[in-house]
Amino acid sequence: FACRGSSCYRLPGPRGPLCVFRNQLPRRNDTYSEEPPPEEPPDDPAAAAAPSRRLRSGAALCRVCGCPGPRACGRCRRAAYCGPEHQALDWRGGHRSSCGQHGAEGDSEDVIPEHNEFLFPEYEILIEPEEPESPADSSENPDDEQGAVDTSEAPKEQEELRATGSATFQSLDEETLEKMAKHETQEDKIFQMFKERVAAEPEQIIRYCRGGESPIWVSSENIPKDKDIPNCLCGAKRNFEFQIMPQLLNHLQVDSLGDSIDWGTLVVYTCADNCGEGKKYLEEFIWKQDFSAGSSTNLQMAS
Repeated sequence: FACRGSSCYRLPGPRGPLCVFRNQLPRRNDTYSEEPPPEEPPDDPAAAAAPSRRLRSGAALCRVCGCPGPRACGRCRRAAYCGPEHQALDWRGGHRSSCGQHGAEGDSEDVIPEHNEFLFPEYEILIEPEEPESPADSSENPDDEQGAVDTSEAPKEQEELRATGSATFQSLDEETLEKMAKHETQEDKIFQMFKERVAAEPEQIIRYCRGGESPIWVSSENIPKDKDIPNCLCGAKRNFEFQIMPQLLNHLQVDSLGDSIDWGTLVVYTCADNCGEGKKYLEEFIWKQDFSAGSSTNLQMAS
């Protein structure tokens, strides 16, 4: 779950405007079939054209958010809502004109409308293994970008920059300069690694690596230590399970002329013991890392 308010994303680190919940069911359960639904559409044209219900168990779900909907539209008695706020939102969003028009045979009152200002757009996520990148695949030279920036400046401007830079560096002591150099080198290395992985899979929005690799960080800043990741409520340690990549922002339709939702990567840690199997939803831990100022600029130039 994520807030739509861009101002809530200004601070990096844990939680903030984001919440993640875990729920797991055994293969045999009272909610879902043991077998996955067929990927091919049914042969019956009528069945293929009919809109599908969000849940065939008969549970009424809110048309706006998909949560349990004990409240029904007073006019058609079919559209379900979790409360009056979402009922009013859906009424203004189009239910006013469609209410009661489909009769008892249609399923349109049972599904979440395509145009829903409350939820982010819904997509199918394709899952496939991440192919390891061979050294030959990486043709980008880390020095090329810096060289391109330097040669783009006019000679006079370059002299002015050198003079300004020399005066600045002369005012710094040797220890400070050494720390700055080490930080920039580490920052460049981490961000370069991130760019190479993104270039290999530019459409990847989620990296699932439970029990495998570590997260791919976008910056050397704000990387959590073990002490920053709290244990599960059951007492077990939380391990890295998956991370959400910044490419997902391209699909959420959150761009605006002002501030927009933004992140470098969202890293999710879950209970190593898979506690709480059953009907409960258990909150897990999410960490937001942002791009550093220099990395963000370089990424925009590269894209």
